[in-house]
Amino acid sequence: MAAPSRIDTAQLMELLSVSLGAYYGDFTAAAASENLTASQGKTLTALRRGPVAMRALAETLGCDASNVTGIINRLEKRGLVRREASAADRRVTTLVITAEGERVTDAIRAKMRATRDGLNELSAQDRDRLYTLLERVFVAHLAARPGCTAGE
Repeated sequence: MAAPSRIDTAQLMELLSVSLGAYYGDFTAAAASENLTASQGKTLTALRRGPVAMRALAETLGCDASNVTGIINRLEKRGLVRREASAADRRVTTLVITAEGERVTDAIRAKMRATRDGLNELSAQDRDRLYTLLERVFVAHLAARPGCTAGE
């Protein structure tokens, strides 16, 4: 039988909060260096995973579709995304990241030095373990819950 953990859920949640705060600060500064808001950067990151319908993107971002329209309008004006009619349903607008949008997303990730430096401190084994744990907690577990969009 495994020994009981010395770290309780509240402590994990607190550390996760601090960690995500540091990540978000790093991400926000990197996005700003590309003249983007954090929401615009997050939108590009989500679209980097593949084309998505406007409504699905709103769910992923956890905001109203009208807010997504404004974000997409600004990104489209800069040539970072484009709208396409869905092949399956012409009434549905699909959002696609452009090559320039991919370049900007890569630039944001490259400029996240604090995050990259921290992750680079991990051994290959620790990186694999962290990946597995994050995937188990935030992708597999949350994806199984109705109304959750894990991995976004």
